[in-house]
Amino acid sequence: MPSEIKYFNECKEINDLINSGQEKKARDELIKLLDKVKTNEYSELLNHLIRCLGLFPYMQPDSCLWEDNLVRNCFETKVSNKESVVLHREQSLLLKKLLERKNIVVSAPTSFGKSFVIDSFIEIQKPKNVMIIVPTIALTDETRRRIYKRFSNEYNIITTVDSEIKDKNIFIFPQERALSYITKLAELDILIIDEFYKSSSEFEPDRSSSLVKAMLKLGGKAKQRYYIAPNISNIQENSFTEDMEILNLDFNTVYLEIHKNCFKRNEEKEKENYIVHLVREEIDEKTLIYAGTHSNIKHLGELFVDRLNNNHSLLLHEFSGWLKENYTDDWILPQLIKKGLGIHTGRIHRALSQLQIKLFEEDTGLKYIISTSSIIEGVNTSAKNVILWTQMNGRTNLNSFSYKNVIGRAGRMFKYFIGDIYVLEEPPEDEVVQLNIEFPEKILGDLDIEKSSSLLTKEQIAKIKEYEQEMSNILGKETFKELKDSSAFQIPDSYLIKKIAEDIYTNKTDWEALKYLNSDNPEYWTKILYKILKRKWFKCSKEYSAFVEFIKVVSNNWNKTIKELLDELRPHKITIDDFFSLERNITFDFSAVLKDINKLQLKILNNKATDISKFINKVSSAFLPHVVYELEEYGLPRMISKKIQKAGIIDFENENYMLNDVIYKLKNLGKEKIAETINANYFEKYIIDYFYDGITVE
Repeated sequence: MPSEIKYFNECKEINDLINSGQEKKARDELIKLLDKVKTNEYSELLNHLIRCLGLFPYMQPDSCLWEDNLVRNCFETKVSNKESVVLHREQSLLLKKLLERKNIVVSAPTSFGKSFVIDSFIEIQKPKNVMIIVPTIALTDETRRRIYKRFSNEYNIITTVDSEIKDKNIFIFPQERALSYITKLAELDILIIDEFYKSSSEFEPDRSSSLVKAMLKLGGKAKQRYYIAPNISNIQENSFTEDMEILNLDFNTVYLEIHKNCFKRNEEKEKENYIVHLVREEIDEKTLIYAGTHSNIKHLGELFVDRLNNNHSLLLHEFSGWLKENYTDDWILPQLIKKGLGIHTGRIHRALSQLQIKLFEEDTGLKYIISTSSIIEGVNTSAKNVILWTQMNGRTNLNSFSYKNVIGRAGRMFKYFIGDIYVLEEPPEDEVVQLNIEFPEKILGDLDIEKSSSLLTKEQIAKIKEYEQEMSNILGKETFKELKDSSAFQIPDSYLIKKIAEDIYTNKTDWEALKYLNSDNPEYWTKILYKILKRKWFKCSKEYSAFVEFIKVVSNNWNKTIKELLDELRPHKITIDDFFSLERNITFDFSAVLKDINKLQLKILNNKATDISKFINKVSSAFLPHVVYELEEYGLPRMISKKIQKAGIIDFENENYMLNDVIYKLKNLGKEKIAETINANYFEKYIIDYFYDGITVE
């Protein structure tokens, strides 16, 4: 039966909805119909309805009326010199406004397809310097891989600090790294901020101030700004977006089907039985399981290990074995991998997170991923289903905004027309989401009154003057101005910087002990590390004694295996999960505090100061060679780098090597040579293939 006859009634209903002005409902019904129709069955009528609703990418040109095909072709645009895509109606509107050099804030659903808009803009406009700020390291690598394949022949792609800036650059960073380029860039052609809502302390209490600082200082250097957020209803008037056009594009390209089977807190066993039944009996496609907390991930992991059968995939079997060999035998992840499940959190090594997402996208790879909120902001992967095990988001309940972000992970253009959502606890009530961006008091001390006066109140200007006077009293007026003008400090809280400066100034003799951190004997570090920890200048993820012992033991990170390090840490009750958390803690928060302590003590203690930059560099890279640590962000685990080092192919310990130098060498050697020289096993070859896919262009 021809499709135009078979689906005539559905098409008529959709057409009636269009004619009555119910476009959102018409688009939903059309997407549900497309889920049933094979692409080779698309009729002229169906293609015409797709055109009417602006979903041009879904049209099949071979079965279109010529006039419909002509319209479709008008929405085709290049995303690289080799690749073109067809944009949907709202993508095209957004791209048009960007090409008109307008500053844009856009709120759009997760399935909107914002990446195509960014890539099309770069290809058409040919900007000289582009900065893309993303919320996580995981999203940094994902964005880098996409951008590299499309633009690396024309642009220098930069994702790490202290990289060489060339004539044409695309910078891809979390905001903390972006801040290190404030003084290195005279101007930007466009500043793009993904997940812009994180500039509000309501959504990101810990990091919003650093994003606001980046918006303020880098936005001032940008000719154009483009800020992206999902599911924002409106934005309260603020000084950061007052000259920007705000677009609320509620244009869905997939349909979400909600299945509610909510359990109460005293029905835990029934809830467990239900999710096992779902995973084992009903769901047979890619599924994200939102667990909400790390303890829930552990609970669900143990549940699935006990009650699910092993997956027969050779790839997963080899991955499980590789994890046991290189991490620890008693970790739950290798057991889950055998069942076809992965874990995604912000803690585990970046290469492991990336490999699991890659395996999730393989037909013979992982079928399920259990995650915390990291899956909301950390990756752009596609899943047919999302299961909400809990309504918790860490210690608090999911609000309407976060709930929509989680369920927005289901469905994806061209892959899953319908995303199925299984809700196991009562979801939050729908509400209007207003974004409030307040000027964080903690960054006031880092602002220049002349440059920022239009954004500041009289009270804030007075606070800045008071801060400048207090810091000048400690450091001297010229020294403070030098540090401030060069954006020298890592910590986004200027009042914490002042607190550190006051402590060093008041207790000069105590801080002379920093010199012991330059010792090659970790035992010499103990007292000064405790001294820093007791100041409570950053959030320590473990008790002080365990934190100090971890730093001393992990100083052998390059020379010992993780198994050996964990054996040494066992008396301090540090598990594999603690290992990941502590390593992340020292490389980010602790190293940032150390850098600022060092800058201040060098100015305050003068000839009695000892530069501890060498120790800080070690801490910042988890005591690995810095290029090895950076390569993990590119998907190459340290274990393989160690084998390459041992084989004598590349000397990662050469401190003069920059990341681009090493990548150049690896590209010249080729993946076959690397795999052969290190005698790579089955899964190591898979890892090497994945790594090379991110540094080469076909």
